[in-house]
Amino acid sequence: MDYQQHFVNALERLKGEARYRSFARIERKAGAFPTATWHRPEGPRDIVVWCSNDYLGMGQHPDVVRAMVETAQATGVGAGGTRNISGTSRAVVELETELADLHGKDAALVFTSGYVSNQTGISTIARLMPGCVILSDALNHNSMIEGVRQSGAEKLIFRHNDLAHLEELLQGIAPERPKLIVFESVYSMDGDVSPIGAICDLAERYGAMTYLDEVHAVGMYGARGGGIAERDGVMGRVDVIEGTLGKAFGVLGGYVAGSTEVVDAIRGYAPGFIFTTALPPPVAAAASASVRHLKRSTAEREAQARQVARTKAALADAGIPVLPGTTHIVPVIVGDAARCKAASDRLLEKHGIYIQPINYPTVPRGTERLRITPTPCHDDRLIAQLTRALVETWSALGLRLEAARAAAE
Repeated sequence: MDYQQHFVNALERLKGEARYRSFARIERKAGAFPTATWHRPEGPRDIVVWCSNDYLGMGQHPDVVRAMVETAQATGVGAGGTRNISGTSRAVVELETELADLHGKDAALVFTSGYVSNQTGISTIARLMPGCVILSDALNHNSMIEGVRQSGAEKLIFRHNDLAHLEELLQGIAPERPKLIVFESVYSMDGDVSPIGAICDLAERYGAMTYLDEVHAVGMYGARGGGIAERDGVMGRVDVIEGTLGKAFGVLGGYVAGSTEVVDAIRGYAPGFIFTTALPPPVAAAASASVRHLKRSTAEREAQARQVARTKAALADAGIPVLPGTTHIVPVIVGDAARCKAASDRLLEKHGIYIQPINYPTVPRGTERLRITPTPCHDDRLIAQLTRALVETWSALGLRLEAARAAAE
């Protein structure tokens, strides 16, 4: 049996579909974001990163860096094991207190990543409610899909942001059965927003529990960075809010926030929490510093919103096919996997601009795209540079430019 051939064949399939993922060696520069160094075979080159999920540049904020360094010097760099074995560090307890306060909830529980918090949070909640039916938005993230699958619960998929379809499915479930609606606030590939308040209306009408993923919204929306639910004034109506520390907060980790009972039950039953090494104290301290800063500072959110609007306007005026939206995510549609990768490669090699191609299965075939995420650190000069590079790339690859669109779109 030639076992290796199975893997050779699998890799050839990926390459044949232009879905083989290549990773550029990118080294971030503290204090110089979004500039980075690309370590290529020919030697290092300075580039500009336009696709980072460090949405506000908090990964280089002096307060965040200082908190990590000082805690590492005081406690060491590791957690020493799971919280059940090694105990809970003060830094993690303080972080959970900050997160519960951020979302106006009784308690919060920190995980090693946003993926793990979704996967183990959803599966554990559903398993603890015998007979539970999960209603999941069709465009939910893979981490949520895996959480639903691992729960073993019956699942019903409602069309993306389709309230009528969600209500139709709720009507078909026996009133006495537990129901869990799982959905996101900002969908990361299209940048559209869910009608959180209207979903909560349906949940209350049909006796369902709500689980909201705010990973692409925390830090950036709401008066204190609590997300879209805070911005829309419905945070108190959502039962469980899940978020990440690895995007707008610029560090690492994930979490869930909710009632004391729900959070404590997850803590006691979730394998993804019980059997995983705890978040190291320096990471937790850095995350707390970031959360605290963004609770009181609106400068980063305001600057990001300004630069996002300017980026969208510049690209639309140049005829670049930007998918309309109201959030910080700027999807530029290519519609073909091979040409999407070619555009990404040309931007990096010719223009020193790093934007990873987004292909299937992250997005449906035929909707391949470049996903641009402007930050407060992308100034007007960089926006102009990006626009020129995209126009040159579109022309060189024979991609279609669109008629200039109004920025209001």
